[in-house]
Amino acid sequence: MKVELKTWGQLGVATALAGLTLAGCSGEAVEGGEGGENAVVGTAGETGEGEGGEGGEGTGGEGGVEVAAAGNDPVIYGAALAVAEAHVIAARDAYAAGKTEAGAEMFAHPVSEVLLEMEPVFAERGVEDFKSLFSDASGAALNGADPSEIAGQADAIFAALRAAEEKAPTSDASAGKIAGGVVADQIERAVAMYAQASESTNYGPYLDGYGFYKAAQSAFERSADAVRAEDTTLAGSIETALGLLSEAYPSVARPESLDANQGALSGASASVLLAAS
Repeated sequence: MKVELKTWGQLGVATALAGLTLAGCSGEAVEGGEGGENAVVGTAGETGEGEGGEGGEGTGGEGGVEVAAAGNDPVIYGAALAVAEAHVIAARDAYAAGKTEAGAEMFAHPVSEVLLEMEPVFAERGVEDFKSLFSDASGAALNGADPSEIAGQADAIFAALRAAEEKAPTSDASAGKIAGGVVADQIERAVAMYAQASESTNYGPYLDGYGFYKAAQSAFERSADAVRAEDTTLAGSIETALGLLSEAYPSVARPESLDANQGALSGASASVLLAAS
Protein backbone atom coordinates (compact mmCIF):
# COMPACT_ATOMS: atom_id res chain seq x y z
CA MET A 1 0.00 0.00 0.00
CA LYS A 2 1.09 3.56 -0.55
CA VAL A 3 -0.11 6.76 1.04
CA GLU A 4 1.14 9.84 -0.81
CA LEU A 5 1.27 12.87 1.42
CA LYS A 6 1.07 16.45 0.23
CA THR A 7 2.61 19.47 1.92
CA TRP A 8 0.60 22.11 3.72
CA GLY A 9 2.03 24.67 1.33
CA GLN A 10 0.43 22.80 -1.57
CA LEU A 11 -2.99 22.45 0.00
CA GLY A 12 -3.16 25.15 2.69
CA VAL A 13 -6.91 25.77 2.85
CA ALA A 14 -7.14 25.57 6.62
CA THR A 15 -4.73 28.48 7.02
CA ALA A 16 -7.35 30.82 5.64
CA LEU A 17 -10.02 28.93 7.51
CA ALA A 18 -8.45 29.36 10.92
CA GLY A 19 -6.82 32.73 10.31
CA LEU A 20 -3.53 31.44 11.70
CA THR A 21 -0.07 30.66 10.44
CA LEU A 22 -0.70 27.00 10.91
CA ALA A 23 2.10 24.52 11.06
CA GLY A 24 1.15 21.81 8.65
CA CYS A 25 2.95 19.36 6.52
CA SER A 26 5.28 21.94 5.05
CA GLY A 27 7.08 22.51 8.33
CA GLU A 28 5.82 26.02 9.00
CA ALA A 29 6.12 26.86 12.67
CA VAL A 30 3.62 28.26 15.15
CA GLU A 31 4.80 28.48 18.77
CA GLY A 32 8.22 27.18 18.85
CA GLY A 33 9.96 25.95 15.83
CA GLU A 34 9.76 22.90 13.72
CA GLY A 35 9.71 19.23 14.03
CA GLY A 36 8.94 16.67 11.42
CA GLU A 37 7.24 13.47 10.66
CA ASN A 38 8.63 10.47 8.84
CA ALA A 39 6.54 7.47 9.74
CA VAL A 40 6.69 4.41 7.55
CA VAL A 41 3.30 3.32 6.32
CA GLY A 42 3.71 0.08 4.48
CA THR A 43 5.90 1.37 1.70
CA ALA A 44 5.41 5.11 1.58
CA GLY A 45 3.96 8.39 2.79
CA GLU A 46 5.24 11.63 4.22
CA THR A 47 5.13 14.70 6.50
CA GLY A 48 3.96 16.17 9.85
CA GLU A 49 2.55 19.03 11.84
CA GLY A 50 1.16 20.47 15.09
CA GLU A 51 1.52 23.36 17.46
CA GLY A 52 5.17 24.24 17.49
CA GLY A 53 5.36 23.21 13.90
CA GLU A 54 7.37 20.61 12.26
CA GLY A 55 8.92 19.84 9.02
CA GLY A 56 10.29 17.22 6.88
CA GLU A 57 8.59 14.76 4.69
CA GLY A 58 9.20 11.11 4.67
CA THR A 59 7.22 7.96 4.72
CA GLY A 60 4.01 7.74 6.61
CA GLY A 61 3.25 11.03 8.26
CA GLU A 62 -0.06 12.45 7.24
CA GLY A 63 -1.65 14.64 4.65
CA GLY A 64 -3.05 14.07 1.21
CA VAL A 65 -3.80 10.60 -0.02
CA GLU A 66 -3.06 8.78 -3.25
CA VAL A 67 -6.69 9.02 -4.28
CA ALA A 68 -6.68 6.32 -6.94
CA ALA A 69 -5.38 3.77 -4.45
CA ALA A 70 -7.73 4.90 -1.68
CA GLY A 71 -10.68 4.34 -3.98
CA ASN A 72 -9.82 0.68 -4.38
CA ASP A 73 -7.86 -0.31 -1.30
CA PRO A 74 -9.81 -0.46 1.98
CA VAL A 75 -6.63 -0.22 4.06
CA ILE A 76 -5.53 3.03 2.45
CA TYR A 77 -9.09 4.34 2.60
CA GLY A 78 -9.30 3.43 6.28
CA ALA A 79 -5.87 4.89 6.99
CA ALA A 80 -6.96 8.23 5.50
CA LEU A 81 -9.96 8.33 7.82
CA ALA A 82 -7.75 7.31 10.75
CA VAL A 83 -5.35 10.17 10.05
CA ALA A 84 -8.28 12.58 10.22
CA GLU A 85 -9.47 10.95 13.43
CA ALA A 86 -6.01 11.19 14.96
CA HIS A 87 -6.04 14.95 14.45
CA VAL A 88 -9.46 15.28 16.04
CA ILE A 89 -8.47 13.25 19.10
CA ALA A 90 -5.35 15.37 19.50
CA ALA A 91 -7.34 18.57 18.95
CA ARG A 92 -10.01 17.68 21.51
CA ASP A 93 -7.55 16.58 24.16
CA ALA A 94 -5.13 19.47 23.62
CA TYR A 95 -8.01 21.94 23.88
CA ALA A 96 -9.25 20.33 27.08
CA ALA A 97 -5.72 20.66 28.49
CA GLY A 98 -5.73 24.40 27.83
CA LYS A 99 -3.79 24.39 24.57
CA THR A 100 -6.49 26.21 22.65
CA GLU A 101 -4.44 27.30 19.64
CA ALA A 102 -3.08 23.81 19.13
CA GLY A 103 -6.61 22.43 19.35
CA ALA A 104 -7.89 24.86 16.72
CA GLU A 105 -5.01 24.02 14.41
CA MET A 106 -5.40 20.30 14.73
CA PHE A 107 -9.09 20.45 13.89
CA ALA A 108 -8.27 22.45 10.76
CA HIS A 109 -5.39 20.40 9.39
CA PRO A 110 -7.32 17.38 8.03
CA VAL A 111 -9.36 19.57 5.69
CA SER A 112 -6.38 20.31 3.45
CA GLU A 113 -4.25 17.32 4.35
CA VAL A 114 -6.81 14.58 3.82
CA LEU A 115 -10.40 15.56 3.06
CA LEU A 116 -9.84 17.69 -0.03
CA GLU A 117 -7.72 14.96 -1.56
CA MET A 118 -10.34 12.35 -0.72
CA GLU A 119 -13.30 14.29 -2.16
CA PRO A 120 -13.42 12.31 -5.44
CA VAL A 121 -13.34 9.01 -3.56
CA PHE A 122 -16.00 10.12 -1.10
CA ALA A 123 -18.22 11.36 -3.92
CA GLU A 124 -17.87 8.11 -5.82
CA ARG A 125 -18.76 6.12 -2.74
CA GLY A 126 -21.69 8.28 -1.71
CA VAL A 127 -20.09 9.76 1.42
CA GLU A 128 -21.66 13.04 2.48
CA ASP A 129 -19.32 16.02 2.63
CA PHE A 130 -18.38 16.54 6.27
CA LYS A 131 -15.51 19.04 5.98
CA SER A 132 -17.65 21.71 7.63
CA LEU A 133 -17.60 19.72 10.87
CA PHE A 134 -13.83 20.25 11.07
CA SER A 135 -13.99 23.95 10.20
CA ASP A 136 -16.81 24.52 12.69
CA ALA A 137 -14.82 22.83 15.46
CA SER A 138 -11.71 24.81 14.59
CA GLY A 139 -13.67 28.05 14.64
CA ALA A 140 -15.28 27.17 17.96
CA ALA A 141 -11.87 26.47 19.45
CA LEU A 142 -10.52 29.78 18.18
CA ASN A 143 -13.50 31.52 19.78
CA GLY A 144 -12.84 29.94 23.17
CA ALA A 145 -15.79 27.56 23.34
CA ASP A 146 -16.29 25.47 26.44
CA PRO A 147 -14.33 22.20 26.29
CA SER A 148 -17.60 20.26 26.56
CA GLU A 149 -18.81 21.92 23.35
CA ILE A 150 -15.54 21.08 21.63
CA ALA A 151 -15.86 17.46 22.82
CA GLY A 152 -19.37 17.32 21.38
CA GLN A 153 -18.14 18.59 18.02
CA ALA A 154 -15.39 15.98 18.08
CA ASP A 155 -18.02 13.29 18.69
CA ALA A 156 -19.96 14.53 15.67
CA ILE A 157 -16.82 14.17 13.55
CA PHE A 158 -16.20 10.67 14.87
CA ALA A 159 -19.75 9.72 13.89
CA ALA A 160 -19.17 11.08 10.37
CA LEU A 161 -15.93 9.12 10.10
CA ARG A 162 -17.71 5.92 11.21
CA ALA A 163 -20.36 6.54 8.55
CA ALA A 164 -17.64 7.02 5.94
CA GLU A 165 -16.00 3.77 7.05
CA GLU A 166 -19.21 1.94 6.18
CA LYS A 167 -18.71 2.93 2.54
CA ALA A 168 -15.11 1.74 2.22
CA PRO A 169 -14.12 -0.12 -0.95
CA THR A 170 -14.13 -3.89 -0.79
CA SER A 171 -11.31 -6.31 -1.49
CA ASP A 172 -10.39 -9.95 -1.04
CA ALA A 173 -8.73 -9.11 2.28
CA SER A 174 -10.50 -10.22 5.45
CA ALA A 175 -11.99 -7.76 7.91
CA GLY A 176 -9.27 -8.58 10.42
CA LYS A 177 -6.48 -7.97 7.90
CA ILE A 178 -7.97 -4.67 6.80
CA ALA A 179 -8.39 -3.46 10.37
CA GLY A 180 -4.91 -4.66 11.26
CA GLY A 181 -3.45 -2.75 8.34
CA VAL A 182 -5.10 0.48 9.45
CA VAL A 183 -3.89 0.02 13.03
CA ALA A 184 -0.38 -0.76 11.78
CA ASP A 185 -0.41 2.47 9.78
CA GLN A 186 -1.26 4.56 12.83
CA ILE A 187 1.24 2.78 15.07
CA GLU A 188 4.06 3.42 12.64
CA ARG A 189 3.16 7.09 12.42
CA ALA A 190 3.09 7.39 16.22
CA VAL A 191 6.48 5.72 16.56
CA ALA A 192 8.09 7.90 13.92
CA MET A 193 6.67 11.05 15.46
CA TYR A 194 8.10 10.09 18.84
CA ALA A 195 11.54 9.94 17.24
CA GLN A 196 10.99 13.41 15.77
CA ALA A 197 9.67 14.77 19.06
CA SER A 198 12.76 13.46 20.85
CA GLU A 199 14.98 15.61 18.67
CA SER A 200 13.58 18.93 19.92
CA THR A 201 11.43 20.50 22.61
CA ASN A 202 8.62 21.37 20.20
CA TYR A 203 5.11 20.30 21.07
CA GLY A 204 3.90 19.68 17.52
CA PRO A 205 5.55 16.33 16.76
CA TYR A 206 4.58 14.98 20.17
CA LEU A 207 0.95 16.05 19.70
CA ASP A 208 0.86 14.43 16.26
CA GLY A 209 2.25 11.21 17.67
CA TYR A 210 -0.19 11.26 20.57
CA GLY A 211 -3.07 11.53 18.11
CA PHE A 212 -1.79 8.67 15.98
CA TYR A 213 -1.32 6.47 19.05
CA LYS A 214 -4.84 7.19 20.26
CA ALA A 215 -6.27 6.59 16.78
CA ALA A 216 -4.47 3.24 16.64
CA GLN A 217 -5.81 2.34 20.06
CA SER A 218 -9.36 3.31 19.07
CA ALA A 219 -9.21 1.39 15.79
CA PHE A 220 -7.95 -1.72 17.55
CA GLU A 221 -10.61 -1.52 20.24
CA ARG A 222 -13.26 -1.54 17.51
CA SER A 223 -11.71 -4.45 15.63
CA ALA A 224 -9.84 -6.51 18.24
CA ASP A 225 -12.19 -9.48 18.10
CA ALA A 226 -11.91 -9.78 14.32
CA VAL A 227 -8.13 -9.39 14.36
CA ARG A 228 -7.65 -11.93 17.15
CA ALA A 229 -9.98 -14.43 15.47
CA GLU A 230 -8.01 -14.30 12.24
CA ASP A 231 -4.41 -13.67 13.30
CA THR A 232 -3.21 -14.05 16.88
CA THR A 233 0.31 -13.01 15.88
CA LEU A 234 -0.91 -9.72 14.46
CA ALA A 235 -3.15 -9.11 17.47
CA GLY A 236 -0.32 -9.83 19.88
CA SER A 237 2.12 -7.57 18.07
CA ILE A 238 -0.43 -4.75 18.07
CA GLU A 239 -1.05 -5.15 21.79
CA THR A 240 2.69 -5.04 22.49
CA ALA A 241 3.17 -1.91 20.40
CA LEU A 242 0.19 -0.15 21.97
CA GLY A 243 1.51 -0.98 25.41
CA LEU A 244 4.84 0.66 24.62
CA LEU A 245 3.13 3.66 23.06
CA SER A 246 0.99 4.13 26.15
CA GLU A 247 4.21 4.71 28.08
CA ALA A 248 5.69 6.95 25.38
CA TYR A 249 2.53 9.08 25.23
CA PRO A 250 1.19 9.11 28.81
CA SER A 251 -1.01 12.15 28.16
CA VAL A 252 -1.64 14.91 25.64
CA ALA A 253 0.77 17.11 27.62
CA ARG A 254 4.35 16.62 26.53
CA PRO A 255 6.46 15.20 29.40
CA GLU A 256 9.55 17.08 30.49
CA SER A 257 11.70 14.31 29.06
CA LEU A 258 11.00 11.80 26.32
CA ASP A 259 12.88 8.74 27.46
CA ALA A 260 10.97 5.84 25.93
CA ASN A 261 13.22 3.33 24.21
CA GLN A 262 13.06 4.27 20.53
CA GLY A 263 14.61 0.98 19.50
CA ALA A 264 11.91 -0.97 21.30
CA LEU A 265 9.20 1.22 19.77
CA SER A 266 10.60 0.83 16.28
CA GLY A 267 11.02 -2.91 16.71
CA ALA A 268 7.44 -3.28 17.94
CA SER A 269 6.15 -1.26 15.01
CA ALA A 270 8.17 -3.32 12.55
CA SER A 271 6.67 -6.48 14.03
CA VAL A 272 3.17 -5.10 13.52
CA LEU A 273 3.91 -4.12 9.93
CA LEU A 274 5.40 -7.54 9.21
CA ALA A 275 2.41 -9.35 10.69
CA ALA A 276 -0.01 -7.08 8.84
CA SER A 277 1.66 -7.50 5.46
